[in-house]
Amino acid sequence: MGWRLPLGDELRAESGPELGQPRRSRRLDSSPRSRVWRVEFPGVTAVVKQIVDGPDADERYGREVAALRLAARAQPPVVPALLATGPRERVLVLEHLDHRRPAADWMVDYASGLARLHATARPEDVGVLPRWQGPNHADVESFLRLAGSLEVPVTPGAADELDDLVSRLDRAPGHALLHGDPCPGNDLHTATGIKFIDFEQASLGSGLMELAYLRIGFPTCWCVTSASEPLLERAEGAYRAAWRAATGTEIQGGLADACAGWLLRGDALVQRAHRDRTDHLARVPNRDWKWGTATARQRLVHRLGVVSRMTADHASLSGVSGLSAGMRQRMLARWPALRPVPAERP
Repeated sequence: MGWRLPLGDELRAESGPELGQPRRSRRLDSSPRSRVWRVEFPGVTAVVKQIVDGPDADERYGREVAALRLAARAQPPVVPALLATGPRERVLVLEHLDHRRPAADWMVDYASGLARLHATARPEDVGVLPRWQGPNHADVESFLRLAGSLEVPVTPGAADELDDLVSRLDRAPGHALLHGDPCPGNDLHTATGIKFIDFEQASLGSGLMELAYLRIGFPTCWCVTSASEPLLERAEGAYRAAWRAATGTEIQGGLADACAGWLLRGDALVQRAHRDRTDHLARVPNRDWKWGTATARQRLVHRLGVVSRMTADHASLSGVSGLSAGMRQRMLARWPALRPVPAERP
């Protein structure tokens, strides 16, 4: 399918003479929600991205532009430079960056870069982007129904803990610039460090919600990984050190709540185009499906294991720990062929 390169008069007027007439272009792979080209202009090679039509297309475009402008505060940069925008056709022109194969311990630099990205937002930026939205009580009910389907007893204490968890996450303090989908593939490993792209789901909130991606296995992403404990500790230490250097403050709180929150999100078992009102947790007992590097049941077993371990000594989530361990055991007994999620990034 041929796509017209969307470089209209509006965008050319904003960019001035810096871009000029494109000399050649090449279409790049992208999600169904965008169209992307690599374009050679007279003085620069750039990436042209167009957010395609959809009920939330304008919102996604606005989020990406706002996030890139906030993130541009970081030095050294953590995002490609935004060279021009065309709001009418929802077009962004971005600096082209060369991606290199990540090192075996890529999570360490990734976590440091993520902290620096998060730290670019300030208290006065509240309202520039929507506030991060966590799981709700409907997610809790769906999770408890899944436990029932697996014939795992649910104690009143565990149910109350999950309701309290949802309330805590809703009140979680912070105004960090959250990427919204900080997946392998949305991080470019360049000669000058990590750069993040694709901010269509950006929001403001607690940075712990995205630091948790490392342990819980990149829940919104096609690529799931289960890193070793030493590597996770190094990466989380790098995040906290980078946050401290950028803000002069310590990151507050632990990761147990954030990981448990991701466990409740049934829509984090499917790609974004399929995140609707469907109860995806209810589908798990009857059907497994593959997305990227793992199936839904593999993802869920991994998350249950992470949460059961992290909450074992957590006073406000001890019942959730037992419930998660029981659900994981029942899933492995019912589907013994389930394999662990990959240990390495593809």
